[in-house]
Amino acid sequence: MVSLAEIRTQNDQAFTENCPTRVVLDHVMSKWGVLVLLALSEGTARWGELRRAVDGISEKMLASTLRTLEADGLVVRTAYPEVPPRVEYALTARGDQLMERVLPLMSWIADNAGEIVGR
Repeated sequence: MVSLAEIRTQNDQAFTENCPTRVVLDHVMSKWGVLVLLALSEGTARWGELRRAVDGISEKMLASTLRTLEADGLVVRTAYPEVPPRVEYALTARGDQLMERVLPLMSWIADNAGEIVGR
């Protein structure tokens, strides 16, 4: 396991107040960000599929989250010139690398949430 001290030997500003790591952490580990990434870890998805996979997300929040993750280089949006228009979302190579690390955490949360919350 890697400690914060070890991370800071490589980047002494990591996770400090004005460090870009805080911005990325906020985008990736936000309630909706992590759930959208989790849904896309199963493969390419269209808008409606993502809405169904991320139960409870509003259209506005899904659009905002996808824009943020796309700007961060974690998600790619592909629009096909068809009638009706078709748009698909997928993880980029960086998004895949991220999810290789996040999926074990999500599995741990799913296994332990009931006990932690007391249900």
